[in-house]
Amino acid sequence: MHVHNVFVTCVLVTPWWRSRTPRDANPAGGTEPTAILDWRHPLVDAYVSGVRGQEPLTLLRSAHTLIAAGVRPVYAVNDTQPVSRTLRRGRGSCSQRLAVLEAVARASGIPTRVRGLLVDGRFWGPRFPRVKFLVPRHVVLAWPEFLVGTGWMPVTELFGDVATLSCAVGGGFTNADGETLFDALARTAVDWDGVSSSCDLSASVVADLGRFGSRDELFAAHGQTLCPGIRIAADPMMSRWSPGRGPARH
Repeated sequence: MHVHNVFVTCVLVTPWWRSRTPRDANPAGGTEPTAILDWRHPLVDAYVSGVRGQEPLTLLRSAHTLIAAGVRPVYAVNDTQPVSRTLRRGRGSCSQRLAVLEAVARASGIPTRVRGLLVDGRFWGPRFPRVKFLVPRHVVLAWPEFLVGTGWMPVTELFGDVATLSCAVGGGFTNADGETLFDALARTAVDWDGVSSSCDLSASVVADLGRFGSRDELFAAHGQTLCPGIRIAADPMMSRWSPGRGPARH
């Protein structure tokens, strides 16, 4: 799926002054809490309790299902928001919901790290047809990886490898309706590397920023997608706006 039609993105809303040079690193990741992944909070423990005792892969899948049901998807724009606040709100962006999954993993003894991807803003174009001029030029995406067994498993393969998660039934992720990246993981391949033919999203990847020991490290090194002022102004409204459903009434 390629979303490279005529669509003008905006460089002014992004921290264009940052040098986003990819790095070659193989960090160990970890299970310790961070400012974002504050898994010692009681709200996180409630999710941990719901999956405790399962083997790692089953635990991660169960946690994904619980988060998908318990944390409503919205267009929030603060990628460094603590997991506890996301759970307190009961809603979060794809990035924030993925952070909840990482927090549950770490609290359960499963090390996590992230791969940083710089994604073309036009990939999100179908979501905002009326405000194209405000869509950022590039989006910094923290794509989690989990140490399962002896190797690192990207969240892409949480419910099966790319070959197993065929796009033949139900189609690939289009980013054009109410489904989010987080929810799509359970039914289709989210292929950033061009491994598949029908689920290939690699054309939207501007740069692979490398691996980081945590999402905190990624955003400290490369900043968030939006400039601070824009992010602070936009988040109160965007954090209530659900994909395909509009703003929340409460």
